[in-house]
Amino acid sequence: MWKEFRDFIARGNVVDLAVAVILGTAFGAIVTSLVDDIIMPLIGILLGGVDLTELMVRVGSAEVMYGRFIQALVNFLVIAFAIFLIVRAVNKLRKPAPEAPPAPPEDVVLLTEIRDLLKARVQRI
Repeated sequence: MWKEFRDFIARGNVVDLAVAVILGTAFGAIVTSLVDDIIMPLIGILLGGVDLTELMVRVGSAEVMYGRFIQALVNFLVIAFAIFLIVRAVNKLRKPAPEAPPAPPEDVVLLTEIRDLLKARVQRI
């Protein structure tokens, strides 16, 4: 069982996935900081100094924190846009180079040479 587990972990897909999760978590922290510390305060200033994370509505004894929802939505949009740009760049790199047209068959080459010889002969006459 240990050997199978070791083989499973050693497969490239699992290691790649682990690296992606770690990088994704770090990237998420960066985006969260960008939104929390830079974008949302600027939006708050534009809206007259309002701290959007504190926006809420009281419904009975419950507090609906819609400002935090707005912040989470902005986080999502920033992450989605960044991933879109990354995927777009990777797709451009993966785009195969256009293939050269295949060489014409031998009979076509031979007929083309005959045509060219006949044209040259007619021009000399």
